[in-house]
Amino acid sequence: MIKRIFFLTIISFLYACQEKKKPQFDEEAYIKQVEKEKKEVITQVELSPKIDEEMVKQGEMIFVSKCTLCHQIETKAIGPKLKGVTERRKPEWIMNMMLDPDRMIKEDSIAKNLTKEYPSPMTNQNLTKEEARALLEYLRTQK
Repeated sequence: MIKRIFFLTIISFLYACQEKKKPQFDEEAYIKQVEKEKKEVITQVELSPKIDEEMVKQGEMIFVSKCTLCHQIETKAIGPKLKGVTERRKPEWIMNMMLDPDRMIKEDSIAKNLTKEYPSPMTNQNLTKEEARALLEYLRTQK
């Protein structure tokens, strides 16, 4: 009896410790998509007068995970405060800055001037267009 319990315990332990197959993240495809979108300049962003609450939730999660090291809503940090940014900047500008800050810093006068006030240039977070759009929707709620 004790041998059976010991044997079943060992089998259970081995089964629990085996590596579970996780869905594979195709990093190469993701990077290709991000690179493609970086080359694309956003010239028009359609904003509904009504805030998309689901997109706001997604945008807030992205903000917390990728932006809060340098940006705060209410106060300046390494980067500018973001409260009211959608009232100061056009949505196309915000999207382009999030998707390709390196190009914006080279080509856009507002972005260039921000590097004078904030000496650490914005880091490219490799957002997809969908992630940037969700982040924009979240920023629309921060007035």
